[in-house]
Amino acid sequence: MDPKNKEFKTKLEEELTLLEEELKSVGRKNPDNAKDWEARSTITEILPNDEEEVADKLGSYQGNNSILNELEIRYNEVKSALEKINSGKGYGVCEVCGEPIDPARLEANPAAATCIKHMK
Repeated sequence: MDPKNKEFKTKLEEELTLLEEELKSVGRKNPDNAKDWEARSTITEILPNDEEEVADKLGSYQGNNSILNELEIRYNEVKSALEKINSGKGYGVCEVCGEPIDPARLEANPAAATCIKHMK
């Protein structure tokens, strides 16, 4: 393995661990789909006649869901980059044009899947 890729792998593994911890703080793995996360909800734990508490819990759930969606996107990007490094195929190569991704871009974002030209 390229020494630089080894360095990126270490960074990605550390980030993946942090992302998993953050995901667990706002959600849980979907029991029906291990690749999916769902926001934690305490809505069912409240009395239906307490409108204020229902609104608070709903707001909390929506906030958790929004945070979870962003974390899950990044989590999947990091996992994909690690899979490419581990397989020895495709890491550091733009998924759109097939050109090498600038090393400075990978330094800034080791999970980058595209070159700057094809950035989302």
